[in-house]
Amino acid sequence: MADAMDAIFIVEEVTDRMTRKQLIAVLLVTLLVVSIVAGLSFFSSDSSETKSSAVFGGEDGWRAHSVVAPIDTGINVYHDHFRTNETYPQWLLDGLGVNKVCDLTFEGSWQERYDSDKEACWDTLTASDIVYFPGTKIIGSSPDGGSDILILDDPSDGHGSAVTGAVLDANPNAVIYFVEGFSSEAVQSAADQPLVDVITTSFGAPGSLPVPGIERATESAVIEFGKIHTGAADNSPSPAVQDATAGPPWSIGIAGYAEEGDDQKEIMSGSYPDISADWTQVLPNHDDIDGYHETSGTSFATPRTAGILSFVLESLRDEFQDPSSGASPTSRSKQLVNGTQADGTSFSVDNAQIREALNLSAWYPDLGWDPTSGTMPISPVAPCTQTGWGLVNLSNIQPIIKHLNGTESLGERPGDVVACMDLNQAAREAYWGAYPSSPTPITVAGDEGVRTRD
Repeated sequence: MADAMDAIFIVEEVTDRMTRKQLIAVLLVTLLVVSIVAGLSFFSSDSSETKSSAVFGGEDGWRAHSVVAPIDTGINVYHDHFRTNETYPQWLLDGLGVNKVCDLTFEGSWQERYDSDKEACWDTLTASDIVYFPGTKIIGSSPDGGSDILILDDPSDGHGSAVTGAVLDANPNAVIYFVEGFSSEAVQSAADQPLVDVITTSFGAPGSLPVPGIERATESAVIEFGKIHTGAADNSPSPAVQDATAGPPWSIGIAGYAEEGDDQKEIMSGSYPDISADWTQVLPNHDDIDGYHETSGTSFATPRTAGILSFVLESLRDEFQDPSSGASPTSRSKQLVNGTQADGTSFSVDNAQIREALNLSAWYPDLGWDPTSGTMPISPVAPCTQTGWGLVNLSNIQPIIKHLNGTESLGERPGDVVACMDLNQAAREAYWGAYPSSPTPITVAGDEGVRTRD
């Protein structure tokens, strides 16, 4: 973990860009993080993971739905994990700007399938194409261009396939609008899509260095278009406040914990985030059709959370007869759920309500730290500086839904937790209101030092 001098250095980097009041706020945050006190007792809560499945049905004969946009390396459209017997309706394809359809080969090995489709599909794609792959849950694009095979996960890197697998593990019904890229333009292309609900990003500057990244595009997605952005904290214990992916106050910054281990904080995971989610998962391979591998990182905790929120949106849309998606400022008034109650009155849920429900549903684990596990015990003193509002897994889904539909409100969090997270939010607002001073994005992954967070 970074020591106090490292924390002070981060603050000094932006001295000439921030007021004294803003500097004090950021300094308080970083000092809180590096002075976490180990405790003897832990907050208790029910951390059992309960998988739930909702029954969906849209008004026009197709089901209620939610659209998640992972922004990453590419995706293995041939993997069984992404297959479906559904065919997306034309209005959905039109709404997402689809201008090309690739009918894939689904027999033979990965290489045989790719070779069979190379001439008709992969060799024809351009950066302006938005492609639907029938038989899969995927609509894909590659607005940056420049990769060896547009949209498809490159043979040397399977990060995007694993990230997307984590989304679908939390919500198997999610419609995937996949964007290949690591740039502000890639994120903005998803932000501009009116039917996209959640944008999830699992990359950023190593060590959460305070450098410009994708924050202007995520700000546009959330503030201008009402979407949700889940951003991965760094795979180091550095504070998340100054991280361009997890730190901006409009983003939901996500660190990791050892779910199904001892439920404690992963040592190599960002500090003082919004929440913490499952660090280690078993996710689909990028170069075969049915293989899986175990992998770890905030890269996968983050899309898992995106999938959880997507599930919540789908369930509420089904319950309140909302057949569309997104939070268009024009057609949906930035409401992520825009439906009708049984008595005929309107029902709506926006980004702020989703975020509040997520925060209220988070929890701190029971005592049970295993010193040999490679995790850090969550302290009873300022646990928020380690894991934010707390831990989130699939067991949070039903409490969030019940809170939002009004059937069972979540209780208020303890005052010390609220005060700690209010300080977190204030520091983020101060920091990102002053830095970076220039909105000009650095869009080339190599120039920006972008790394995937696994």
